[in-house]
Amino acid sequence: MNSTNDASRTFTVDRPLCTVDQQQNCRLSSVHCRLTTFNSQTVLTDETRYRILKSLEADPSASQRAIARELGISLGKVNYCLQALIDKGLVKATNFRNSPNKARYLYTLTPQGIEEKSRVTARFLKRKLAEYDEIQREIEELRKDLS
Repeated sequence: MNSTNDASRTFTVDRPLCTVDQQQNCRLSSVHCRLTTFNSQTVLTDETRYRILKSLEADPSASQRAIARELGISLGKVNYCLQALIDKGLVKATNFRNSPNKARYLYTLTPQGIEEKSRVTARFLKRKLAEYDEIQREIEELRKDLS
C-alpha cells in the first residue's frame, strides 16, 4: 500500500494509479484510485460530445436520466456535459411551459451545435476507421501466427 502526502492531506491507495498532483481529483476506495477530473478535456471527449449531440438531435425532449441510460454513462456526467455544451453555445435548454414537471427541459442544437456535430462526427468516423484498420492488421498478424 502506498501513501502520498499532499499539503495537509494523506492519500493511501493499493496501487500508485494517480500522481500527487492528481490526488485531489481522485476518488479513493479500498480497492483502487480512479482519476475523475471534471474538466472539458477529460469528460467532454469527442466521443461523449458526439453521442450526446446525436441523442439530443434524435430526441430533444429526452431527460438527462434517459440520455444517461441510453449512452451507458452516469447521470452526473450527462449533467456536466450538457452544461458544458450549453455554456459553449452548442445546445439551448428551454423549459416546457405547460408541463406539470417544471424540471423538464427541451434541449435543442443551436446552429453552432449543428456545425460542431458535423465536425465531431467527421473526427469520430476518422478515429473509428483508424481503429478498424488497426484491428484488421492485428487479425491478419494473428492469422499468420496460426499458419
